[in-house]
Amino acid sequence: MNMLASIDHNRQAHLDTVREGVRSVVTRFDDEYWLQRDEDGEFPREFHRAMADNGWLGITMPEEFGGSGLGVTEAAIMMHEVSSHGGGMTAASSVHINLFGPHPIVVHGTSDQKKEWLPRLVSGTDQCCFGFTEPDAGLNTTRIKTFAERAPGGYIVHGQKVWTSTAQVANKIMLLTRTTRYEEVKRPTDGITIFYTDMDRTKIEVRRIPKMGRKAVDSNAIFIDGLFIPQAHRIGEEGKGFSYILDSLNPERILVAMEAIGIGQDALRRATRYARERVVFDRPIGKNQGIQHPLAERWMYLESAYLMATHAADLYDRGESCGAEANAAKFLGARAGYDACLQAVLTHGGFGYAKEYHVERLLREVIINRIAPITEQLILSFIAEKVLDLPKSY
Repeated sequence: MNMLASIDHNRQAHLDTVREGVRSVVTRFDDEYWLQRDEDGEFPREFHRAMADNGWLGITMPEEFGGSGLGVTEAAIMMHEVSSHGGGMTAASSVHINLFGPHPIVVHGTSDQKKEWLPRLVSGTDQCCFGFTEPDAGLNTTRIKTFAERAPGGYIVHGQKVWTSTAQVANKIMLLTRTTRYEEVKRPTDGITIFYTDMDRTKIEVRRIPKMGRKAVDSNAIFIDGLFIPQAHRIGEEGKGFSYILDSLNPERILVAMEAIGIGQDALRRATRYARERVVFDRPIGKNQGIQHPLAERWMYLESAYLMATHAADLYDRGESCGAEANAAKFLGARAGYDACLQAVLTHGGFGYAKEYHVERLLREVIINRIAPITEQLILSFIAEKVLDLPKSY
């Protein structure tokens, strides 16, 4: 065996170990557990605790703070496994926010901030929600209005956020604010500041948003009225926050892609099993090409999306440019996952509409991957402009 082959073999063995380790935890939680969470909307605390106790919440965190110090590739393998066994985006969203959401702390936090905050995130002692999106700004982050005004010892914050996940259960919030108003900056990206602070519910009102899927991982509108944030809770320099969040965008797209692919593959397995077992007109329906061919096509698209996602993750881990690949992975993975889930429902026929077969739940879970954290339209515009050198359209 030559040296390159040996390295490749060792690398694959390492990734298999990650996959098997995650699977050993995830498979403790069966379909009925996730169906119950879909019914009652309770945060999957048992699952979250099991993942924390086995060290998976710290897979990308530096080793000196209790993490494993691994890369996007390992995180992508982890999230693919998490989403592949019935938990869908409920399982994925309960843990993936821990992987690259706190990245501004890792890269731009002070030594004291890292020592205080990161070990508690790795252990699952702290849960953090992210107040970034605003109802009037949407994906145009430079237009946020939540404002942090200088005060003795820190800042006073007023504003509003929307689609803040896990705000019902979080005790910490990472908050994106303006410290200089949009009208007063030279560049739209200037004057934005990030804070990591306590979720003070006397100053933050949290309103849960009823939604289509992922019921157990709450989404919320939050209203901030006079929240005091100590200066020690500011991450990095004042006004430089926009550049800090860019560090985690490509990893997030890769992880969301892998999660959608995992959900789609889960749905495809259920559909093919049903097609083998379901007998109509004295023959299994899986013997009919009208059933076979759409499922075979879904397999091909899922596998292709998986290759793009792993390619993007590898580029990121090697420090190479991966914006186009990460965005393409998110687009292709979300589409392939959604199409597979839809086909799984259709393959089950009337029973696909029944909760006991779980595929309708997986379809509801995977739709969010097509919408967030970036829309398909913006991805297409990005590829057109940055890859195909076409004029900017917005």
